[in-house]
Amino acid sequence: MSWNDFYARRDIMRDAIDRAVTDDGRLPFTELDGAVELFGTERQLLLALYHRWTLLLSGKLRAMAAAPEDGHAPEVDTDLADRVGAAWRETAAEHATLRAVLDTAIETDPEALRPALEAEQRMLAFAAGLADPGESIADATQVGASFLALIRHAGAVPARGRIRGTRRGLFSVAS
Repeated sequence: MSWNDFYARRDIMRDAIDRAVTDDGRLPFTELDGAVELFGTERQLLLALYHRWTLLLSGKLRAMAAAPEDGHAPEVDTDLADRVGAAWRETAAEHATLRAVLDTAIETDPEALRPALEAEQRMLAFAAGLADPGESIADATQVGASFLALIRHAGAVPARGRIRGTRRGLFSVAS
């Protein structure tokens, strides 16, 4: 891929997000100039957008997990799972339209983004300390999926305690 292609793809992704603001998260693939030539299919554009989301989220997670010597230590002493959840919610709030596009795509064509979503779920489980690298991919994905559901609905859960992972990757709630 040339630099011209790189910048053109970036511009198409930005245009897709800008247009999705008025289309309730719908991706206007056929209306995007050059999208077919540079991405081929809507699925490829969605995967590129998910990659962008992953970069944004992993950057926020890195900042959240920074050590004091990095100068980015958390201001309050919170549980690791709480900090990971806050990082996800902050990223989702800062990039609400991108998240809406991805959520819409996951709802309408779950298979298109399943591998990317499962990778995100595992990343969250590992970052929160709820899964160990030695666990099976399926177990880590399941734990991450449950954790992501909790993250998304944290405001709807009345006064929950801290989430803690057990060695088997299951949740226990302490008050």
